[in-house]
Amino acid sequence: MIDAHVHLRDWGQREKETLAHGFAVAKLCGVEEFFDMPNTVPPLTSEQEILRRLEDAKAAGLKNSYHLYAGLTGDSQQIASMVELTKKLKGQVIGLKLFAGHSTGNMGLVTEQQQRKVYEELAASQYEGVVAVHCEKESLLLPDLEDPTDFSTHSLARPSKAEVQSVADQLEFCRDAGFKGTLHICHLSSPEALDLIEEAKRRGQKVTCAVTPHHVLLSSEVAKDQSLYAKMNPPLRSEAERKQLFSALLSGRIDWIETDHAPHTLQDKRNGACGIPGFSGLLLLVKVLLDNDCSPTLLKLLVGGRVSQVFGLGKKDIFIPAYENLLELSSQAAKMYVFDPFLTVRQKC
Repeated sequence: MIDAHVHLRDWGQREKETLAHGFAVAKLCGVEEFFDMPNTVPPLTSEQEILRRLEDAKAAGLKNSYHLYAGLTGDSQQIASMVELTKKLKGQVIGLKLFAGHSTGNMGLVTEQQQRKVYEELAASQYEGVVAVHCEKESLLLPDLEDPTDFSTHSLARPSKAEVQSVADQLEFCRDAGFKGTLHICHLSSPEALDLIEEAKRRGQKVTCAVTPHHVLLSSEVAKDQSLYAKMNPPLRSEAERKQLFSALLSGRIDWIETDHAPHTLQDKRNGACGIPGFSGLLLLVKVLLDNDCSPTLLKLLVGGRVSQVFGLGKKDIFIPAYENLLELSSQAAKMYVFDPFLTVRQKC
């Protein structure tokens, strides 16, 4: 399987997870290929740090199966240099990442002017690869509604409308700039945003989207149990929205599954850090999809086949663990972290 969205930590975050540990847990779960995100410490926004990261991944046991996104800043020269790096390190630097809202690492380019400039610079550089975007419109966030003693309020502080409007913005900015690459909307959490994406596809715009296991298996109700530490960006949504996203996934309306794997220490989570381990949830989602009669053809597209097509990785055989092993492997993976947000789902399975 291919996981096109992971945060494998290490470096200045070794207390959360090392590359070697992340690779080991993923291998246990049947994930054989990764796309790592750039909000590391330090961030992957320069050629020097990107080359160092690739070398460290190789030393930890991966080479051809490890890819990363170069992070984008608001600097024109930096954007141009990252475009050149996708050519120089083709297949290793798999695409570019834009945070249209602040999340872990504070790499957000949060104004409309900054975001428009990115797409204009990419169009001027004739970049036709993938730009993956974290979509949450900063001006629509409501931080005063956040109660640190109730993680379910995170969904009030970062409402669906912030994602929906940010998705609308990115689609508009791409069109206006004449950007000819592929816009990828990461970790979709809102059915309304999916409607905008499907409308754009019908107009011929090159856009893809993915969902995480947590957004289609867990709802904001689960986050009320503080012991599960189910807090992430974008947050969990209502049960009605969760069901709609799961139905959309099962019907083939979403391009792929990505875990957004982002482990923390327990103390980080107690202090309100956003992000959860995701590999065990991936196996649970595979099981739930199969339990709901997902076809083998669609399932293979969702866990790697479609990613391979969009990123030009060549035709790949996608191997999925045997059905009878999914629950046990998920349990084993969960035990390799200090908290398990998928505990309630595993109990139901």
